[in-house]
Amino acid sequence: MSFETELTGAIGAAMKARDQTTLSTLRMLKAALTNRSVEKGRELDDAEALQVVNTLVKQRRESIEQFTKGGRDDLAAKEAAEIEVLERYLPAPATPDEIAAAVEQAIASTGAATARDIGKVMKDAMARLAGRSVDGRAVNEAARARLPR
Repeated sequence: MSFETELTGAIGAAMKARDQTTLSTLRMLKAALTNRSVEKGRELDDAEALQVVNTLVKQRRESIEQFTKGGRDDLAAKEAAEIEVLERYLPAPATPDEIAAAVEQAIASTGAATARDIGKVMKDAMARLAGRSVDGRAVNEAARARLPR
């Protein structure tokens, strides 16, 4: 079953359950997928759809940070609820050990010696972690901790 077919079924289930948080989040996701599909001029494959979901989760995390700083805990809670719904459609997150191992392998394969090589290491490590839900920030921090300045 394709990602969009699964999403359409989930929207119907949320309507029947009268779950407004899930329904509004899934509709927003469907709109984002449609927009990206229009941008590309073709249907999205499942990997591209997962990238859209990852982008939306990242946006929500940044919003939570801003809302918390601004004292808007109600809006931060709404964003957190949306993240919970979106994360149902993401693969399992990579563990810190897996991230560290990918960074080590990337350093070895690229021959990175200093922090100037962080771009090469990031690209290689992210490729090694493909298929997992990975926060690029965590990979970057692991690489910076491993490489001397």
